[in-house]
Amino acid sequence: MLRLHADCDRDRQTYFILLYIINYIIFLFLLNILFVNLIDFRMAQTMIFAIEEINTNESLLPNVSIGYRIYDTCGSRLSSMSATMALMNGQDDTTLIMYCLFVLNKKDYPSFFRTIASDYHQSRALAHIVKHFGWFWVGAVNSDNDYGNNGMAIFLKTAQEEGICVEYSVKFHRTEPEKLQKVVETIKKGTAKVIVAFLSQVEMGNLFDQLSDKNIKNFQMIGVEAWITSESLMIPNSFHVLGGSLGFAVRKIDIEGFADYVTKEFWHTAFPCLQREGNSSQYGLNCSRYQDLLGLKNYNDDVTEQRYSNNVYKAVYAVAYSLHSLLQCTKKGGCEKSLTILPQQVKSQDLNGSIHFKPVGYYDASLPPDQRFVLNTENIIWAGGQLEPRSVCSESCPPGTRKAAQKGRPVCCYDCIPCAEGEISNETDSNNCKQCPGEYWSNAEKDKCVLKAIEFLSFTENMGIVLVFFSLFGVGITALVAILFYSKKDTPIVKANNSELSFLLLFSLTLCFLCSLTFIGRPTEWSCMLRHTAFGITFVLCISCVLVKTIVVLMAFKATLPVSNVMKWFGPAQQRLSVLAFTLIQVLICVLWLTISPPFSYKNMKYYHEKIILECSLGSIIGFSAVLGYIGLLAVLCFILAFLARTLPDNFNEAKFITFSMLIFCAVWITFIPAYVSSPGKFTVAVEIFAILASSFGLLFCIFGPKCYIILFKPEQNTNMLSIFHRIS
Repeated sequence: MLRLHADCDRDRQTYFILLYIINYIIFLFLLNILFVNLIDFRMAQTMIFAIEEINTNESLLPNVSIGYRIYDTCGSRLSSMSATMALMNGQDDTTLIMYCLFVLNKKDYPSFFRTIASDYHQSRALAHIVKHFGWFWVGAVNSDNDYGNNGMAIFLKTAQEEGICVEYSVKFHRTEPEKLQKVVETIKKGTAKVIVAFLSQVEMGNLFDQLSDKNIKNFQMIGVEAWITSESLMIPNSFHVLGGSLGFAVRKIDIEGFADYVTKEFWHTAFPCLQREGNSSQYGLNCSRYQDLLGLKNYNDDVTEQRYSNNVYKAVYAVAYSLHSLLQCTKKGGCEKSLTILPQQVKSQDLNGSIHFKPVGYYDASLPPDQRFVLNTENIIWAGGQLEPRSVCSESCPPGTRKAAQKGRPVCCYDCIPCAEGEISNETDSNNCKQCPGEYWSNAEKDKCVLKAIEFLSFTENMGIVLVFFSLFGVGITALVAILFYSKKDTPIVKANNSELSFLLLFSLTLCFLCSLTFIGRPTEWSCMLRHTAFGITFVLCISCVLVKTIVVLMAFKATLPVSNVMKWFGPAQQRLSVLAFTLIQVLICVLWLTISPPFSYKNMKYYHEKIILECSLGSIIGFSAVLGYIGLLAVLCFILAFLARTLPDNFNEAKFITFSMLIFCAVWITFIPAYVSSPGKFTVAVEIFAILASSFGLLFCIFGPKCYIILFKPEQNTNMLSIFHRIS
């Protein structure tokens, strides 16, 4: 409540001061709301200031003065465009200078001159700043007008080109509170932590109020020049919503002398008493009532920051310098006033300048693509804390995985699928997994190709050790039998079985046990040839000895006459030659095999994908079949002859044991074939070694086991066989 005292001069003075302030506030309110925007009014003042400054400049346009006619500002979109179109339709000789963001086709309007960067560059710059920080999942809000719709359309197109996904793109107008509520709900339900707000200052204020009321915070706001530097939005209560916002602003430049010009015009207009026209006593009388207000005469902090004013200032000077060039002005001679100047000529004389955005970086569309965007993040205070925010639909897929798009969602939403066996991805967010080369396989993490493990039957593994043990065990048993037979060489049981063939058979069995060792170890070219040829020759030598022994038994007991001389034609010499002949045939087969297509070391990568089976390829299947076939032929022949001799006297039953040994031998090698074909990797070699050892042990125990039993445990039977020995002899 205001108290006034008529008898007090000071109170009367205070009354007038307060009354003036109230009237001035009402004036500003009417000026700003009902008639013209105060900021736009400041733009007009900037233009007038620049024109007056140019007209007082004797070197720029010495004898030419620039005038002006103000139609409207950008405060009212409808009235601005109406005045602009009326101007351009009515007068073709006028140059149009605009500091606001209307879009005109320069081909249709060649005299159109823009003094502020196009929203095309700002929209693209917004996409670049989002991509720079790796925010590939963002929300978008724009004003539902030409400014917001055009700017957002460019941003969305650029975002798509840069691989940025937009979760939602919504818009509203300041006169549509229902749409604003839907926008707020969309932001609240969304998962994007970064919001690109292509809004005017008024609509950004409306959105901020709603976000603040509903306590929706910790979003990283990306703004445009319309509101990013607005001091009216930057209040203490807005920090939880707008704190850490990033955006692009027009470069801030102070126009020298403008602040003093504005304040001087205000005081001279609002306080006519300051114009000293008349005596000093009249001046003091008129201004005494404003004594308290006059103390604020030099205060100019209320002049708004001159970001857009600078564009107006530069625009007027651009026209002046164009005229200076076209009118051929000189400081002494002045300007040629008789020249006719077209509006297009004024525009063509101007130069496009780059716009820098501060304080943490800039975007300059005139530079090469890799130099347009520069950003220094050290001084940025991020929304919601000190850590740089993350805004992605799906977290990055680590090496070893690939991205698989989620059905019905943007490309930025994906699942991370581990690479298949033998495939890798060695970079983050890989779209596809790469197949490893032939001899390589993926590691456990699927991020690197490593050499495949090479597998072969080695001496150091358990299976190899077991097989080596049984092989050497067979050699040892054979050696003990040979020693026993040698120590009892004069006994009937040793002499009766042709001791030479017995010792040759024991020697061949020793070679059979030892040849199994050639199948163990890393296959090489020489070891592959040795193992198969040694196997074939030693087994033929062994079977040849058994076959000759069987023939000897048959000849000894099937002679029809006691005085027959059959044994003379198949004596020891013939027996040795028979063994040699049977063996030489196998040697010849092996030589042909090694000559035509020998076995060789082979890396088998077909059976296992994750490892290489190092094995011996047979080279020629026919050669290997011939070796096995010849051994089988001798074994079958030996089995048949031994079977025919099964009715020999019980006190000399070697033929029966040969029959059993051949039966075991044939059974082992018949079952070997399917087992050999079906066994994988090193187990193929193990099956072959097992067949060699099993058949060798069968021959050793079936043929020599009973004899060793008689020699060691039944020595009386060894002497009773003397008559049989003489008969065979």
